[in-house]
Amino acid sequence: MKLLGIDYGSKRIGIATSDSSGVMAFPKMVLNNDRSLISNIKKICSDEKIEKIVIGDSKDSNMKDNQIMQSIRRFADVISNETKLPIEFQLEFMTSQQAILIQGENDMIDASAATIILQSFIDKSN
Repeated sequence: MKLLGIDYGSKRIGIATSDSSGVMAFPKMVLNNDRSLISNIKKICSDEKIEKIVIGDSKDSNMKDNQIMQSIRRFADVISNETKLPIEFQLEFMTSQQAILIQGENDMIDASAATIILQSFIDKSN
């Protein structure tokens, strides 16, 4: 099962995809959070033959929803309606900081954070 991982941010959206068997996650790209976001994600899902979308569930250190979770839930509803694909949430905690520790700061940090989210989901599922 091919999966799409999303690290949602107010300005940038990190995108990761899995291999066709859904075992390994890879960073794909970073999209701007703008008017073209939904159509860009729909195109990726179609082109990559995505079967499920995994979105980071953003919590604080007390395991309460971060301020951005309300926006993430609205985004998930729209993506679900537009793509007709199942949506799963995967707990994320400081994934951008983890990505920076692994690779240093660069333009693909958000995609790498999405990869960490997606790989965590895959590992948990297996």
